[in-house]
Amino acid sequence: MSNNNQNNMRIYHRYLGFFLAGIMAVYAISGITLIFRDTDFLKSVKQVEKQLKPNLSTGELGKELKIRDLKVEKEEGDIVSFEQGTYNKATGIANYQTKKLNRFIDKLQHLHKADTESPLFYLNIFFGLSLFFFVVSAFYMFLPGTNTFKKGLYFTLAGLVLTLIMLFV
Repeated sequence: MSNNNQNNMRIYHRYLGFFLAGIMAVYAISGITLIFRDTDFLKSVKQVEKQLKPNLSTGELGKELKIRDLKVEKEEGDIVSFEQGTYNKATGIANYQTKKLNRFIDKLQHLHKADTESPLFYLNIFFGLSLFFFVVSAFYMFLPGTNTFKKGLYFTLAGLVLTLIMLFV
């Protein structure tokens, strides 16, 4: 590898890194918040009263309230009780609680989880390709054969082994 190619790669690495610093910070924060998605951490409780059709089945009730795997705890007369609240079969009124993330955290998480239906998916592809460029360009930072390059290869191997251990253990 020539010294000129090495310098160009360092320049591309540096400025792309500066350009993506904000995006990387946002992805880091959203990734950390996603770890807690199955808990109530960062969620606030909201009481909801909703008028539904009377005499809904458990499956229909769960679908209408957008509660997955809704389980009826007890039925007393027309009142159906479930973990999040109650439903009156006669009147169709459901009183229940929802737990939602605040708008900012919700937007962060949707950025991180964007799929092909979202315009953010292009940003995710660009970001993923940029991170892959960082992987490749990191090996252009030091000349092969130098102690720093050799140590870098050991650290790369250690990171790869740690990742494999975490995936399969």
